[in-house]
Amino acid sequence: MLKLALIPVTAFIVCALIGPVLIPYLHKLKFGQSIRECGPASHMKKSGTPTMGGLMMLAALVLALCWGKFTPHVLMALVLTLGHAVIGFIDDYIKVVMKRNLGLTAKQKFLLQFILAGAYVYFAETHLQNTNLWVPLVNITFDFGWAYYALAFILLVGTTNAVNLTDGLDGLVSFVSVPVTLAYAFIAYMQGMLDVSGFALGLTGACLGFLLFNRHPAQVFMGDTGSLALGGGVAALALLTNTELLLVIIGGVYVAEATSVIIQVAYFRLTGGKRFFRMAPLHHHFELGGCKEVKVVEIFTIVSFLLSAVGLGLWLAAVL
Repeated sequence: MLKLALIPVTAFIVCALIGPVLIPYLHKLKFGQSIRECGPASHMKKSGTPTMGGLMMLAALVLALCWGKFTPHVLMALVLTLGHAVIGFIDDYIKVVMKRNLGLTAKQKFLLQFILAGAYVYFAETHLQNTNLWVPLVNITFDFGWAYYALAFILLVGTTNAVNLTDGLDGLVSFVSVPVTLAYAFIAYMQGMLDVSGFALGLTGACLGFLLFNRHPAQVFMGDTGSLALGGGVAALALLTNTELLLVIIGGVYVAEATSVIIQVAYFRLTGGKRFFRMAPLHHHFELGGCKEVKVVEIFTIVSFLLSAVGLGLWLAAVL
């Protein structure tokens, strides 16, 4: 139990120690974020802020997990987290070093994500051998068969991209992810999966430590290196605890952000250029409506805590 508590503390401290070293180094390498002109005008002042700060989160997570055991569950979670970090790093490198602002193409990114999803499906088939799916609200569990693996693909790709889209304001994705990872730490602990609970707490500590440097005004951005990795970690928590559909509730902010983009693109095409939102993802819609960046982050964080509480309530009602 003591080692479990030490994991988030260690992750936080490691981030706090790495930040003052990494940020000046990123400045020296001129790994500054390029701000797209199509974004909010107020964000142009952020141009040049170092990116790839997610590297400190990953180092903090791996070092913090040394307090526990690298069980098959933890190793699979790390494969999904670090694998998506590699995808994000390649994307960031293309944007920052090669000066191609869009990074990897959508097809390239999806292909790499599908490969990682395939790795999880192989792990699930050989180690977990459990295709049961629990449906919240109605509290029904049934064997989803091979369709479960298709769902795992969708959840992994969807979650990583949704978390990536949420990373658009100073501190937003880290603040929003803290209640999500805490909720999964509790669920895993109650299921007797102390290894997975420790992994979730490691993500919590890494997010909190990163916020020392990423809260408004941000000194560094996590970049796709961090946001895709965080998405992979969150998806792993839902899959390993067999609460795949519950993530739609607990991670409701991620879902809203991704859905806003889908709606915006579909509406734009169907209406010949009209916009449903002022701008997507959703956080930009509120920004352009006059809500200050810090206030948007506060509201989204409160909503994330509430949704996580609702999700925990549904899970507890089902198991107690």
